[in-house]
Amino acid sequence: MARTGLRVDAVLVQAVIAGALSFAHLHDLAAAAGQDGWKAWAYPISVDLLLVAAWRRLRSDGPSRLAWCWFLIALFASLGANVATAGFLDLKHPPAWLRFGIAGWPALAFLGGTLLAHSAGDRVPDPPAPATPATQRTPATPVSEPAPNSEPASATAPEETPALPVSAPAPTPAPTPTVAVPAALVDHARKVADDHHTRTGTRIDTETLRARLGVPSHLADAIAAQLA
Repeated sequence: MARTGLRVDAVLVQAVIAGALSFAHLHDLAAAAGQDGWKAWAYPISVDLLLVAAWRRLRSDGPSRLAWCWFLIALFASLGANVATAGFLDLKHPPAWLRFGIAGWPALAFLGGTLLAHSAGDRVPDPPAPATPATQRTPATPVSEPAPNSEPASATAPEETPALPVSAPAPTPAPTPTVAVPAALVDHARKVADDHHTRTGTRIDTETLRARLGVPSHLADAIAAQLA
């Protein structure tokens, strides 16, 4: 019977080692800047959480200036701590700008986390679909019957040609109901289309617009028609 061993993932081991080293460097840098005790341990947690939050925003909502901005800020803080603890700075006598940056990081991280969690990237609720009007039909025109002849027809009278039945006109098709799109939804869709054009250089198609807004197909078609 074959033994089932635990397979060690080299990439996972490398990630754990790199994360532990970066965590320790951030702690040492915060401690050298005067943040002692539990505060020195809170700094690496804050930097790593902001980095993960920005990365999750990029993976879920796609590329955006907001997510890329805070991702680069957190990455710079983590990379800067690794470089600073390698002997490039005298941690026994840290410069004033380092103390200033460490002291101001909590407010900066709080702002970044709040913007990433509560920015305008949430889906807009679908507006209620308009009621479809009942199909209208034009009543058929009744066929008028000829008046009965009071006198018997003469034997020599020519035979009358039977009247052809009058066909009823075709029913008028019902008008296509128009979709009412709220102005706020149109403005939001225009911002999404402008952002897509800025990033890709092409106009956004209807399917991509529907996926970004999270709206039904008929509503996405109506919005795309107003953006054209």
